[in-house]
Amino acid sequence: MRARTVPVEEAVGMVLPHDITEIRPGEFKGAAFRKGHIIRPEDVSHLKRLGKDHIYVLEMEPDEAHEDEAALRLARAVAGEGVTFSEEVREGKVTFTAAREGLFKVDTEALYRINLLGEIALTTRHGNFWVKKGEKLAGGRAIPLVVKKGLLEEVERIASESPGVLRVLPRKMERAGLVITGNEVYYGRIKDAFAPVMIPKLEAYGLSVSGPVFVPDDRARIREAIEGLLAEGVDLVLVTGGMSVDPDDVTRLAIADLGPEPFTYGAPVLPGNMFLVAYLGEKALLGVPACGMYHGVTILDLVLPRVLAGEVLTRKEIAALGHGGYCLHCKECRFPVCPFGRG
Repeated sequence: MRARTVPVEEAVGMVLPHDITEIRPGEFKGAAFRKGHIIRPEDVSHLKRLGKDHIYVLEMEPDEAHEDEAALRLARAVAGEGVTFSEEVREGKVTFTAAREGLFKVDTEALYRINLLGEIALTTRHGNFWVKKGEKLAGGRAIPLVVKKGLLEEVERIASESPGVLRVLPRKMERAGLVITGNEVYYGRIKDAFAPVMIPKLEAYGLSVSGPVFVPDDRARIREAIEGLLAEGVDLVLVTGGMSVDPDDVTRLAIADLGPEPFTYGAPVLPGNMFLVAYLGEKALLGVPACGMYHGVTILDLVLPRVLAGEVLTRKEIAALGHGGYCLHCKECRFPVCPFGRG
């Protein structure tokens, strides 16, 4: 790139090679003059008010790309399944949005490698959270006005090695079953408090819910209830209660009797240390401890979206939740707009 600086008074009739931004606090932020605008005599005073006593005249080299072209090449490289963007680039920026409802996934290693290049910026929301169609996911741009095409080729190479730098995975499960354990509920000693919490939570993801099926703290009865729901064709079974180490708490043992693989009991998340996640083929089993009954947000809210998108969570994925897995129990809960689960 060869750049020549020209005083604005001498720029009349020349073409702007980039947008010029104007900011009026509380009123407006955007392009006062668009790339390609032919400067008119009446524009000179406006440019001066924006602090532009000089403008650039650029002469591009064959191996260089303008910021708008760079932003589009970045977008086309990193936007995977379920992610869309506008081809109309503004001020060298591109915004990514969800093309469908689902689980937002970010290849953080690829993201890091792209940003390490230095002249390209790709900024995202946290991954592994559920998003609605049309929600904003990320923004990208070239930082300088002109970028070497070789750098863009490196971005494209990094992206080609990823399953998708940015993706929105669709929900793969349609039906959920709910088993509520506990002698105190089964025999009518207390009123159940799990179903009023669990059923709306499941339905919010578009699932149809079978149950609840109430069973006592009996290992065989719990196993039979789970098997019954699976026989009905549910994709996911939530089993609530009986997840601690008390003598009467046999839920995890009943689930283990089914022979699931993988089987993970215990999680470094508060609330939710005694959570369980297991799989029978493509069917998922989630053991929800008592915290799910009286805490609005628990480990279930971190795991459920990923399970619904078809992810198989092993001990490795559960262990990774320890970073960011401590809920602050704010007086006014703003989840997911908060640190919980954002490792």
